[in-house]
Amino acid sequence: MKDSMAMVNSPRTYIPAAGRAIFLPFYDAITRLLGADNARAALIEQAHLRANDRVLDVGCGTGTLITLLKRRQPEVEVVGLDPDPKALARARRKAERAAVSIRFNQGVADALEYPSASYDVVFSSFMFHHLEGNAKERALAEILRVLKPGGSLFMLDFEQPRSGAGNWLSRLLHTHDRLKDNSEERILMLITHAGFADAQKVGERAVMFGLGRAGYYRACARISAVIDSPAL
Repeated sequence: MKDSMAMVNSPRTYIPAAGRAIFLPFYDAITRLLGADNARAALIEQAHLRANDRVLDVGCGTGTLITLLKRRQPEVEVVGLDPDPKALARARRKAERAAVSIRFNQGVADALEYPSASYDVVFSSFMFHHLEGNAKERALAEILRVLKPGGSLFMLDFEQPRSGAGNWLSRLLHTHDRLKDNSEERILMLITHAGFADAQKVGERAVMFGLGRAGYYRACARISAVIDSPAL
């Protein structure tokens, strides 16, 4: 079955957070059951955020990661971006219930409408496999552009399930075809080719009742420095 597509800033298209728009009301319950919430919490811990860091969550969906982040570290400035207005509406309600202040914007990962060098940290959780073709390369280039020199990208995403049962579940959840292009080698290659420094996989985690796995990735925006040659 084809992925359900929706429109943003026509003629742009996107895949909703739950894969199909009809599943959105159940998205939070499904992802919690599959272990995604705990995986996102571990991603936040890896970032070691500092007070007054500016953070962007690209593909924030219903806002689970950044709402948790803001509850844990209220001094961090947080922005969530997603193309799906219905998911953003849920994210805003979630933030309101948690009594945290988060700015949510509608937009796409490969055309970020933010100034260059404006964020200390960019998160991407369970979003990268949604992107088709060259959109992955464009999204990484845009993330690198909006990061400050020395800033960091922290990514979490599904990897190809090892078992037949995991493949069945990934088909149900819309991920199967896209995971073929989401191997560790492919992700690291794309991050490096985008111009990031020190791209590495820093861990993995069982998800989907242990039938699947998700990988954690980290990379840095290079710090440019001009070194004068000593006078002869």
